[in-house]
Amino acid sequence: MRALITGQVGMDKKPYLDLTRKFAGQQGEPLDIYNIGDLMYGEAPDVRPGKILDLPISRLNSLRRAAFKDVITESADQANVIVNTHATFRWHHGLFSAFDFDQIAKLNLDLFICLVDNVEVVHHRLHSDHEIQATLKDCMVWREEEILATELMSKAVPGSQFYILSRGRHADTTRTLFRLLGRPDMRRVYPSFPMSHVMDMPDVLAEIDRFRAELAEHFITFDPGDVDEKLLLERAIAAARDGHIEGMLDIEPHSFGGSKISEQPIRVRVREVLDIAGDIDGQIYMRDFKLIDQSDMIVSYVPELPGGVPGLSSGVERELQHAFEHTKEVYIVWKPAKTPSPFITETATKVFSSVDEALGYFEAQGMFGQTNLFGH
Repeated sequence: MRALITGQVGMDKKPYLDLTRKFAGQQGEPLDIYNIGDLMYGEAPDVRPGKILDLPISRLNSLRRAAFKDVITESADQANVIVNTHATFRWHHGLFSAFDFDQIAKLNLDLFICLVDNVEVVHHRLHSDHEIQATLKDCMVWREEEILATELMSKAVPGSQFYILSRGRHADTTRTLFRLLGRPDMRRVYPSFPMSHVMDMPDVLAEIDRFRAELAEHFITFDPGDVDEKLLLERAIAAARDGHIEGMLDIEPHSFGGSKISEQPIRVRVREVLDIAGDIDGQIYMRDFKLIDQSDMIVSYVPELPGGVPGLSSGVERELQHAFEHTKEVYIVWKPAKTPSPFITETATKVFSSVDEALGYFEAQGMFGQTNLFGH
């Protein structure tokens, strides 16, 4: 498979893609990666690291076209290729595109994948690596633009597929990327589960984590919990309620591939997080529905909360309805003793009483399926 991977500046895609290539190598499969940014610097030895986006747009476009021209030529006979680039830039020049349709068409791409990550992490990386002043709002808007532009690129290439993929809080989603590239017949699943209102219930969280891990073991999963900005917003709201609206939040930096992105907590302003409240909610709504649309089926876990109450959040209900209306297979693991309502049973393909029962059914139906790599 041949894929173009995008993501806003601050995603730090190269280490992530290197891990994907390493994983592919462990399976005995070669994977060639072309980093357009590195190739552009190779064409411009006079430009200092981290400064290439400060060039005039005319020269920037020339360098990019030269880099893409080399990739088109060198990768022509290669079966398994990743082209690492961007779809847009939001820089001192304003907003501008990072591709030309004529060259994209010549790459003969199968997949277009836009990587995303938590906004505070992207904001931290962006300012660590570049001399630029960008707000959390800027990063949120840039992410939307990157997703939209990548999807438009895919629409312009007949037969290609577009995916949104989280970079993930750990290295685990490199396996997801590998499977998208190398196991195209593997089933794609959206795991659905309550999130924010069970955060103070460790036993329920442990159940949900096992559910997510089991699905990720057997399917390509697009997990909505891999981007968790709602938790960031709730912390900011709590801080403002306690009178700290002008204060700072310390965010523990998550690890990736065994190393933290920072040894110190990531600091963000409470007021700046509150300013993007609408963006966080709006993008969760948009992104989660897109993750369902790019999946073959949704599998929802409904835990039993204290008092025998079903842990069925409004978000989970809306996800199930969206999946049903878009003709996806809908599977539900229903843990409460209370019988599910007709609004659950009448829209579900099948309801299970446990994760193990669901997994047994999926295996019996041959859903674990394909194990070959890169279509071989």
